[in-house]
Amino acid sequence: MDSATIVPNSTMTFTVTARPQRTAQIKTIERLMGMQTHIQRGRTKLATQRRLKDNVTYVRAGRPWVNRKRVTKLARAEAGASFSIHVTPQIVDDLKSVASYLQTA
Repeated sequence: MDSATIVPNSTMTFTVTARPQRTAQIKTIERLMGMQTHIQRGRTKLATQRRLKDNVTYVRAGRPWVNRKRVTKLARAEAGASFSIHVTPQIVDDLKSVASYLQTA
C-alpha cells in the first residue's frame, strides 16, 4: 500500500498482507485492529466477565487478594486479516509506519 492513499477523516478497510517480524509493528497493527467497534465491545464484555466470574479472590496476608485472569486478545495481526477503521489524523503516522504490511481494500 502506498502511504499517499491514506486519507484522513474517512473510513478505510485494510487487509494484512504479511505478518511483520518486529514485535513493535505487530503491536501497532493489533492496536489499529482493536479500534473497531465490535472489538471494543468484545473487550468490554470480556472485562466484565473476568471481573465477575474469572478472577479468583482469596485471603492472603489477612486481606483479600485477587488472582487476575489474563486478557484475551481479540485482534491478531495474521496474514489475510482485514479490518475497517475511521482514519483520523492522529493515527495516520501509525498507518504509514506499517503500510508495507497493509493493503487497502
